[in-house]
Amino acid sequence: MLDFLQTLFRADFFFSILRITTPILFATLAAVIVEKAGISNIGLEGIMMISALFGSLCAYWASSWIAGLLAALLVGVLVALLMGVFAFNLKTDVILVGIAVNMIGSGGTLFLVKVITNLTEGKALASTTSLAVSANQIPSISIPLIRDIPLVGEILSGHSLLTYLAFALVFVTWVLLYKTAPGLNLRAVGENPHAASSVGVSVLKMRYVAIGLSGLMAGFGGAFMSMSYAAGWSQDMVAGRGFIALAAQAMGGGEPLGSMFSALLFGFAQAFGIKLSSKGVDSNLASPIPYVVTILGLLFFALFKRRSGSLRHRAHKKGASK
Repeated sequence: MLDFLQTLFRADFFFSILRITTPILFATLAAVIVEKAGISNIGLEGIMMISALFGSLCAYWASSWIAGLLAALLVGVLVALLMGVFAFNLKTDVILVGIAVNMIGSGGTLFLVKVITNLTEGKALASTTSLAVSANQIPSISIPLIRDIPLVGEILSGHSLLTYLAFALVFVTWVLLYKTAPGLNLRAVGENPHAASSVGVSVLKMRYVAIGLSGLMAGFGGAFMSMSYAAGWSQDMVAGRGFIALAAQAMGGGEPLGSMFSALLFGFAQAFGIKLSSKGVDSNLASPIPYVVTILGLLFFALFKRRSGSLRHRAHKKGASK
């Protein structure tokens, strides 16, 4: 057993944790920002799928990973703002809007591939990945000095540019939410929109800002999926990461740092499942590990919150009796 663990937990395993966590972390930060404004964006999965498609296609057509990344970000923001139009202006239930976006991300993207590329149905299913493959993948960065440190260099150096950006954005998001006036307004809208409106804060504007930023973050996640994690787009390639991000946001208490650690936990679970499969464990047993961890994590989180609430209630009741 010890030998098995030694072959399992090597530098390449921890390297893969950071790589796998990247798209989850982008989506988790998207969920954190939008939740602070009092909105639940369950359409992150669909936004990532749509962004992944347009990012890889634009990179292919323009022969530039920068063009592909910008396209993915633009599409992510536009889809999120469109969700806002339906939810805020047309008063459609935001959950239903998110479900619709997820359905478009799953089936609509495949339809778009067929329309855009003029492929027949039979060829489309077999060629969606190879079609969108581009030599212009988002580059990896080898960090000077760190790359020369034994073990540490193997884990921390050589990742995609977006991997480093994802972890840097954890700090940026915290600064935005807690050290800037727009962040204060955004949190005020989420906590008490009527009070925020009474002091001159535009509730509608801040909600659009929040959902637009969530689309931007999801766009980064989609771009990573098709232009770094995989060499092109394929159907349902996001594989539930948008939903896992919602769980990570909840388990992290809605805070950037705590949500990052939750995302790392789910990244570890997925990397562990992949590693077990490579060691000969039946994939039917290994592949569900991330989703089982998600369910268990939410269960423990719910029990913890319930226990904490019960203790606070008892303390308040005891203090009142005195």
